[in-house]
Amino acid sequence: MPTRPLAQHAEWRGATMQAQLVLSSRDLGLILRFYRRVHGLNQTALGALLGYDKTYVSALELGKRRIDDVGSLRHISAQLRLPPHALGITDPADADHRAMVQFGASTVRLAEIARQSGHASEAVSELWPLVARLEARLEDGHGEREVLHLLGRARIGLGVALGNVLPEERLGTAAAWTLKGLALAAYADDPQFTGYALRMHGNECRKAGIRGAAVDRLTRAVAVAPDDAARAAALPLLARAAGALGDASLFDRTIQQADQLLGSVPHTSLFNPFARHEIRLRGLADTGRIEVAIGLSENGPVPTLAVAPQWRVIELITVAGIMLAAHDVRGATTALDSAVGEATVQRLPHQLQRIQRTAGTQLPEVQRAATRALERLRGEMAA
Repeated sequence: MPTRPLAQHAEWRGATMQAQLVLSSRDLGLILRFYRRVHGLNQTALGALLGYDKTYVSALELGKRRIDDVGSLRHISAQLRLPPHALGITDPADADHRAMVQFGASTVRLAEIARQSGHASEAVSELWPLVARLEARLEDGHGEREVLHLLGRARIGLGVALGNVLPEERLGTAAAWTLKGLALAAYADDPQFTGYALRMHGNECRKAGIRGAAVDRLTRAVAVAPDDAARAAALPLLARAAGALGDASLFDRTIQQADQLLGSVPHTSLFNPFARHEIRLRGLADTGRIEVAIGLSENGPVPTLAVAPQWRVIELITVAGIMLAAHDVRGATTALDSAVGEATVQRLPHQLQRIQRTAGTQLPEVQRAATRALERLRGEMAA
């Protein structure tokens, strides 16, 4: 057994620096024996980890058997969490893969920032090429753990961004992309990621009108939340879905749980007093308590920097609907006029459609303005 690290051993260097060649049987045996010694495993335990029996592991370590295909070496690499080049897999695709994973994670993070800053269309433009590349790699048989995790997050990010820029009749597409991300959560073995996937898919289901599924996914997200921050991220979305479903009991219970966390969990773009106020107003209206909503509508908190720009549009439309219920036509007109302008700038067709419904026949000029803005956006998307 060498006393120096394997990466500095002359024979090791000779094996790993030859591009597109698998290791010799002697080199692979050296690696497996060294791995067992470092991790305190016997041959039986190593065989269980790799899916091989003890006899086969012994033959590999003694150089009596060799592995000649890259797929099997990739399997060993993934199971032992060794970089592919450590097993002699040093072709250009692996270098490209490492760069893609590194920059792909950055792309997902930056796209989320862009979406929350009111630039969802830019987020879509950044994410879909990444998703395409990752899915192509998966189809080629390269299902490394880190690729599955990154692809899951990229699919969800793409779905959520699409949920901002697509009109209502196409929101099922956004829900489908988040479902594809949720399907990969089982491979991540990460409660935070599982909760995130359930939250995002549940919210897109609600927006697409699949309300029962939305409540189911979001209830599960609350149940699997590993800490208060994760619960705080799920509870407002569950409250919105419960209100949309017309379940007053679930809505009240959920909004109360969210209220209890408001003072102890850092505020985010979703979990903050401004967003909570809008969720409460809409939920009360959706569950038939419009008079209570009217009484609360005039005492909303001022938006802060933590509030995502689209939340201002969402809140204006919700408050306008309550104003109309209270026969405050002038106030509703002012709120909806502002919402049309902001929804146009942020390219939010779904919110323009909410404005059309809210204005209805009571505010025909506002409805026509929202219709014109929506037609322009659809023309730009089709171009």
